[in-house]
Amino acid sequence: MRTTDFSKAPPQGQATAMFIGATRYRGPRSILTLTRTWVRMVRDMRRMRGYRWHKVYYEFPFTLGTIAFFDDRDALLTFARSKQHRKLMVWVTDETNNATGGFIRLYYADPAGYSNGIWRAEGNRMAHIPTFTPLSTEQAGPPVVRR
Repeated sequence: MRTTDFSKAPPQGQATAMFIGATRYRGPRSILTLTRTWVRMVRDMRRMRGYRWHKVYYEFPFTLGTIAFFDDRDALLTFARSKQHRKLMVWVTDETNNATGGFIRLYYADPAGYSNGIWRAEGNRMAHIPTFTPLSTEQAGPPVVRR
């Protein structure tokens, strides 16, 4: 069911701004050195207005990434300006002494989305939508055909 009310959704479903990023570190020493600043940064992030949820991921051999959700764009960007985040980014971008590459992407949610079952604001029943969301080249999406 299409909705603009995500009040029953888990924290990441209530967010309208998402950060995803990853850094490839030089090696185990860089990752160990990172730990102290990173722990402080996450502690501060969790306390900030607008923080919803985050998850860290690992890719072999030395890449760590983060997916984080915030209430809105301003909350996400306020975190980016925080003391511990700035300190970490200065350390990461110190030539190639600590890291050899990285990326950051910011995404923002459309006002409307989808909810089902227990996350529905207007009832707990599961239901499908009658039409797909239109593509950029369509005026209306095709009907959802249940088989």
